[in-house]
Amino acid sequence: MARRKRKQGAAGTGLVAGTPAGDAAIAKLQELIRIPTVSDRDPAKIDLAAFDEFVDTLMEQFPLLHEHLSLTRVDTHGLLFGWRGRGEDAPVVLMAHLDVVPIGDESRWTHPPFGAEIHDGVVHGRGTLDDKGSLVAICEAVEALLAVGFVPAQDVWLSFGCNEEVSGTAATLAVEELTRRGVRPWFVLDEGGAIAGEAFPGVAVPIGVIGVTEKGVTSLELTAEGRGGHASTPARNGPTARIARAITRLDAHPMPGRLPEATVELFSRMAPHMAGPLRPVIRKVVDAADSRRLRPLITRALVAAGPEAAALTRTTFAVTTLSGSPALNVIAASARAGVNIRVMVGDTVADAVAHVRRVIDDDSIRIDVVESNEPSPVSPYSSQVHQREDPAFALLERTITDCFTDAVPSPYVMMAATDSRFFTAISDRVYRFTPFRMSKAQREAIHSYDEQIGVQDYLDGVEWYRRLIAGLPGHGEVTR
Repeated sequence: MARRKRKQGAAGTGLVAGTPAGDAAIAKLQELIRIPTVSDRDPAKIDLAAFDEFVDTLMEQFPLLHEHLSLTRVDTHGLLFGWRGRGEDAPVVLMAHLDVVPIGDESRWTHPPFGAEIHDGVVHGRGTLDDKGSLVAICEAVEALLAVGFVPAQDVWLSFGCNEEVSGTAATLAVEELTRRGVRPWFVLDEGGAIAGEAFPGVAVPIGVIGVTEKGVTSLELTAEGRGGHASTPARNGPTARIARAITRLDAHPMPGRLPEATVELFSRMAPHMAGPLRPVIRKVVDAADSRRLRPLITRALVAAGPEAAALTRTTFAVTTLSGSPALNVIAASARAGVNIRVMVGDTVADAVAHVRRVIDDDSIRIDVVESNEPSPVSPYSSQVHQREDPAFALLERTITDCFTDAVPSPYVMMAATDSRFFTAISDRVYRFTPFRMSKAQREAIHSYDEQIGVQDYLDGVEWYRRLIAGLPGHGEVTR
């Protein structure tokens, strides 16, 4: 295994690449990455044998976890582990999922997507970041603690979904099971943020972003219909032309942007590390006297900074699917476009649908809501702007700064959707954070090609989960 120089600021007492313990931990990740647990909305297309193999292999690799924790099977292959702690007044849920998205065009991958090969200190493969990396790291941390006889201060639950990528029912069934058992988590932690490098132009330090809410996911289908016919006699303004016009109008007229309070907090924390002319402006934006005047300026700057930054400011619309004629010489009788919407906190699904109707401005196009999810509630977080501290969020912050001393922890609004949104029904504190260093290129590889994680970055993530569990407060120490 190629050794990789340890990054400054990584956890100093955890696993190290190139040592027997570090190599053994990486080997477990590789073995599970090689199992193609690909989700599909059509159950008939799912390779159930791969999911069976994953569950069996997990049991083989983490025998202490399976011996000492209770296990409840959820849905087809979801796993809900219960670890009895010394106290149960503040139970915690750690989440991840074992399914992955398809690999897409395999020719675009530099290394085999299910090969889990290591090159230059990096593990390549689908699921390294989303989300087998987190799942295996949690198990590795728990196994290590069990090996030394550790008992957590509070009950710890591990909820591993099997159909997160297709918005399946494993997470909701896990919530139902915990509800049946009377479990009201102090906090829930799922995938989401990261130790994000290159998070914003002019900010050199990595930001440890913790999602305190996530956008709602809504999908629409736009349909235009007509008579169709032979391609030799086309008529103006047919179904495909109207759908194309609707798409270009939607692309040209996004919803207005604004800065949610969590984003203001994010910029407040980044400001001391920001270079260039925006630094004094950002500092002023947290000042109540200047906030109303300057927030629109910051919003426009974020929009100009690129798609990742722009998505922090507003509800987004992405045209993802298109269909029309079945043949090149046939005029389409029906044309369709799928639109995936990520609804910003402060907006609603109804607001987004109304915007689409208004912008398209074509009564001949039918708009069907295929999927509808409102934004998640905003979980409590510590705020430098408002001078308040939340004990659960502060624990996450401390664990980040302990393990990644160069990182700046901060709340943020998560753009993607996770299974954790269903856990808001049983917990007021639902957070999204993945304890891995991720460059901008790595974040772009999620759901794309060349997904990968650094060997030492993975091992540092294991250490982060270990410290988090070990740092849970005891009975009577939790302030809800």
